Amino acid sequence: MSNRPVIRRPVAAVSAVLLVVVALVAGCSTDRGGDTNSARDAGPVAKVTFAPENDATKVNPTVPVSVTVSDGTIDQVALTNANGKQVAGEFTPDKRSYKIIEPLGYDATYTWTGTAVGTDRKPIPIDGKFTTLAPKNTVPATINIADNQEVGIAAPIILQFKAAVQNKAAVEKAMTIATDPPTEGAWAWFPDDNGSRLHWRPKDYWVPGTTVHVSAKLYGLDLGGGNYGYSDLTTDFRIGRSQIVKANAPSHRMQVVRDGRTVFDFAVSYGEGDEPRNVTRSGVHVVTEKYEDFMMSNPPFYTNVRERWAVRISNNGEFIHANPESLSAQGSSNVTNGCINLSPADAQAYFGTALYGDPVEVTGTSIALSAADGDLYDWTIDWQTWKTMSALDGSTSVISATPVAPGPPR
Repeated sequence: MSNRPVIRRPVAAVSAVLLVVVALVAGCSTDRGGDTNSARDAGPVAKVTFAPENDATKVNPTVPVSVTVSDGTIDQVALTNANGKQVAGEFTPDKRSYKIIEPLGYDATYTWTGTAVGTDRKPIPIDGKFTTLAPKNTVPATINIADNQEVGIAAPIILQFKAAVQNKAAVEKAMTIATDPPTEGAWAWFPDDNGSRLHWRPKDYWVPGTTVHVSAKLYGLDLGGGNYGYSDLTTDFRIGRSQIVKANAPSHRMQVVRDGRTVFDFAVSYGEGDEPRNVTRSGVHVVTEKYEDFMMSNPPFYTNVRERWAVRISNNGEFIHANPESLSAQGSSNVTNGCINLSPADAQAYFGTALYGDPVEVTGTSIALSAADGDLYDWTIDWQTWKTMSALDGSTSVISATPVAPGPPR
């Protein structure tokens, strides 16, 4: 048996030590468990924002369309129409945003699909949709001058709409005319039973050689009455040489003045003037069409008579054309029903030089060219009156071109 003394500790002291150890161990375990659960329960940090907002309706198809991710980047994304066709778009360099780069269609639903990844590496879905507005009607329009066409110095720019336009000021604001050299001009609205008609003309005749760019941002434009523009339009054309026809009825002659020099001086016959229908109208006419052969009628005088080298100068039936039957009167008396008659040789010579937009200045007759004579009497209106025919403030416009939405709408 050992002689070492037995040391007996109080029971209370031992219990206290055990409690301290257990408490310390339990405290460490609780802290670790709390941190782990908090990180596990936190949601993804990335957030997706749509423009227009998700589930938006009656969206104009020309508004900016995009999806943007905060605290993350876009992994993959697409905007598709109801037929599953993807709309063209592009990423920003940091891949935080994706924008659509082509116009959308009317009355269509578009759906976003894709995935974004947050800075916490957690993925989130890109899932949204919107619907574009449904017009009562879409209204086509046309421009009178084609791309790359060369025209005369009196040519107006004409937009013909296929229906009435109520929001005329909005249309003017959507139009751009850019010229080189700069050209003072203004818009004017004309009455038209077939739809609204908008003209732009310079204050004075165009400077020869001027280049012109026309942009009409009509697609998506509210024309009023539930009607919207059908498509954007553009044209680029050039003003040719200066050629002015000087047509003085009492003289029985007609001069063709090109770039300030008289190149032709023809014996002609004008309207007899025995009644209003047979008066060649005074005022600045504009060449609009020409035909080597044209069937003319003027009941009760004649019907379907074949005429040669016919150049139309108004929509009331006035032409400059060959007429062998009036040859004996040409240069000495006026015997026609209102047209300007030349010999076949002279008419052919002039025909080859005529351009759309050339001015024909008729003087010395008893009736002035007016709205009653067709749709092109722009140069009979003085400049101050012309400016009042704008739907805006009447100020003149010398403005620059703007881009047009590319491609057809999808």
